[in-house]
Amino acid sequence: MAILLKDLVNKNVPLNGGHRMCPGCPTPVIVKQILMSTDHPKVAANATGCLEVATTIYPYTAWNIPWIHNAFENAAATIAGIESAFRALIKRGEIAEDRKQTKFIAFGGDGGTYDIGLQSLSGALERGHNFLYVCYDNEGYMNTGIQRSSATPIGANTTTTPVGKVSYGKKEPRKDLISIVAAHHIPYIASAAPHNWMDTMNKAKKAIEVNGPAFMDVISPCVPGWKIRTDEWKGISEAAVKTCFWPLIEIENGEWRLTGESKKIADGKMEKLPVEEFLKSQGRFKHLFKLENKDVIKLIQDDVDKSWNYYKRMAGYND
Repeated sequence: MAILLKDLVNKNVPLNGGHRMCPGCPTPVIVKQILMSTDHPKVAANATGCLEVATTIYPYTAWNIPWIHNAFENAAATIAGIESAFRALIKRGEIAEDRKQTKFIAFGGDGGTYDIGLQSLSGALERGHNFLYVCYDNEGYMNTGIQRSSATPIGANTTTTPVGKVSYGKKEPRKDLISIVAAHHIPYIASAAPHNWMDTMNKAKKAIEVNGPAFMDVISPCVPGWKIRTDEWKGISEAAVKTCFWPLIEIENGEWRLTGESKKIADGKMEKLPVEEFLKSQGRFKHLFKLENKDVIKLIQDDVDKSWNYYKRMAGYND
């Protein structure tokens, strides 16, 4: 059953306002969308990163559900351990009946997911623990100084891929984490974008309800890291999808589907925008619009097109 906006009005908010996340950061929006997609009791694990640091500055917490902080690299291992302990307590009869439907959700940034935590994530997926892992993907190590990660796109200006006379920014393409996770053959995988709250929340509801591990990768435009205004994340999130830089994908029991605007584009009902529409409002890409870097935009467009065509084929579309 689809989630309706009117049904959300009277729900308890799982993450309070007044935290220290940057003004204009969509990550708290993503967290609320994920957690409010189900009425089941919930437990969250949170890898070190922006979300953890800014929502739990001692002695305060913004979380209204049971929450545990773990190291950068082991969010998936932590939530897997909690889920295993919970199942053991059920067998021993030590869990009250009204808590037996508790759901387990881990949050991590791209640094703690694509890179440092990949081994932990892979292990938990392979073992088949019943949990949802959510990557809030701001495409860099934003909490520690805007360094590049393997989620950082080609051409981005970061503190470890600085732009200058001999460099146009990061030279390597983004890691295709969706396909890596898909290789684990888990029940549910999805990408999402917070501007499309209905798509995100309906996917989260599915992910939380499946029996076994689930994974979601959600784009999260970063105000300081992407060098954008505090009021721009929604438009940039939308542009990421409409340019096919960030396709909306769902993989359910091995069946690939395109959703939201991505399905409309693949069906020919919506125009696919050039990647410049995603790049142009972000300061991390402003150098690419200089004459000497015009070929880099073509490189990015070629990379986007290659990935888009691959995802379309996986979803059953012909090029």
